[in-house]
Amino acid sequence: MGKFIIEGGLRLSGEITPQGAKNEALQVISATLLSEEKITINKIPDIRDVNKLIQLLSDFGVKVEKLGNESYSFQADKVNLDYMGTAEFTQQASSLRGSVMIMGPLLARFGKANLPQPGGDKIGRRRLDTHFIGLEKLGAKFTYNAKEHFYSITTDGLKGAYMLLDEASVTGTANILMAAVLAEGTTTIFNAACEPYLIQLSRMLNRMGAKIEGVGSNLLTITGVNSLKGTEHTLLADMIEVGSFIGLAAMTQSEILIKDVDHSELGMIPQVFSRMGIEMESRGDSIFVPAQEHYEIESFIDGSIMTIADSPWPGFTPDLISIALVVATQAKGSVLIHQKMFESRLFFVDKLIDMGAQIILCDPHRATVIGHDRKIPLRGLQMTSPDIRAGVALLIAALSAEGQSTIHNIEQIDRGYQNIDKRINALGANIQRFL
Repeated sequence: MGKFIIEGGLRLSGEITPQGAKNEALQVISATLLSEEKITINKIPDIRDVNKLIQLLSDFGVKVEKLGNESYSFQADKVNLDYMGTAEFTQQASSLRGSVMIMGPLLARFGKANLPQPGGDKIGRRRLDTHFIGLEKLGAKFTYNAKEHFYSITTDGLKGAYMLLDEASVTGTANILMAAVLAEGTTTIFNAACEPYLIQLSRMLNRMGAKIEGVGSNLLTITGVNSLKGTEHTLLADMIEVGSFIGLAAMTQSEILIKDVDHSELGMIPQVFSRMGIEMESRGDSIFVPAQEHYEIESFIDGSIMTIADSPWPGFTPDLISIALVVATQAKGSVLIHQKMFESRLFFVDKLIDMGAQIILCDPHRATVIGHDRKIPLRGLQMTSPDIRAGVALLIAALSAEGQSTIHNIEQIDRGYQNIDKRINALGANIQRFL
């Protein structure tokens, strides 16, 4: 198990460029299974989860060619469906939560898919009901082997249907959407997720010949087609990295220019950090965050403590709740952090409390943070990364703390952030990686 050793208290400066969006990558790479023609995808991040999915497709027989540091081509003209019955497939797919995204494309194009219970972050229950119910409405039949934790899905032919999703699940919407583009007839998805990842996936599929209407809204209408062609697609900059770097600048009192940002695809992210008192300036396609000695959290109009809560897009993304919580520890003022979606995602706050933060964990979903205004600096600590986002939040805390910190289980961080130590070290940090 690898670890980072971090020297805290250093002020950083310079430019940093966000990687391609991880969540979008998992969707559009899976979508390459829908066509037998070549598909080129650019700005693919070199991170563990994405690399695992690329390897999984390659083992299926998809022709994968690396065209450059961030570009790949995929051609799924000869897919070996027998691979789904192997122990190797079970091992690979169960270690990657993103493997659930191949279910819709395989079902749509080949009429069957197998899937072990997928892995991923240990952040509480992440049910797959939305995926299954939606695919069942299209004509899929599921069987579940409880002993082996293994799903088998088949269909005699998918047919369009109307559905109201029980939750606006991003991956659930994507899976159903990818299945519906090759289904017979018209599919209507209401309460669809409308995150930028879904918009990008829909645009890519439409370029491939799909007929998707309502892109960017929570009501999608899909008219099925017989086949899809190839295309070229470029990923958005990862908005989670953009938010992470804004938090990093604030916590370390650093001047950082975040480059190549898709401003229109950030939703409420800049607004939430601005309400926490962080100054930002748009400079073309960049965000400039100046060095700040102090930043003050706003109160609501009636004077009550502000609440930062996650919610479906265009609300604040749950993947940045951990970052917002850490940033609040050194602000002036108090804030209630409400993580609605995952009941275990706030459990990393015990490490922040040990570092000197004043946090009251109200329940698995809510924490009240009392900002120090930097009067009580965080102190270095030995920690373990429980998941991708908490791991980076702890890394930001360690970079701002007095003394040395160690973060174990950095494989979790590597699942979502590309060469994060090298990129932050280029700003003047001192992060040492040990395997």
